[in-house]
Amino acid sequence: MATSISQTTASYEEPIYSIVRALVGLLFMQHGAQKLFGLFGGVDGSGATASLVSMYGVAGIIELFGGFLIAVGLLTRLIALIATGEMIAAQFIAHIPEGLIPIQNGGELSLLYLAVFILLIVYGNGYYSLQRRVFG
Repeated sequence: MATSISQTTASYEEPIYSIVRALVGLLFMQHGAQKLFGLFGGVDGSGATASLVSMYGVAGIIELFGGFLIAVGLLTRLIALIATGEMIAAQFIAHIPEGLIPIQNGGELSLLYLAVFILLIVYGNGYYSLQRRVFG
């Protein structure tokens, strides 16, 4: 009897979801580290850091701390909702004024994050998360 792909992968759903959640969180943290501390070359390559009271600074805080919370699986739905708002704002503030086509206006990454954050809102922390381990 042939085994379908969905039957084969069903037992791996939770671990794979947790890996994706953690990876997205860690990648999002890197954007915050760029903005707040100029790490990884900074966003503009100059290593310049953001003022914490600017929109750029607030985005950096959401990305750094929100990315960490998503990576470990703590308050994932709430943080993903906030990050979704940030990605929508990024589209309207930084990308759409440069043109409507994401690959041309540099907005494809924020749209990809937006899509993943919507999935995180729907699926939450998952089985392998700090919140589940600590709070049941």
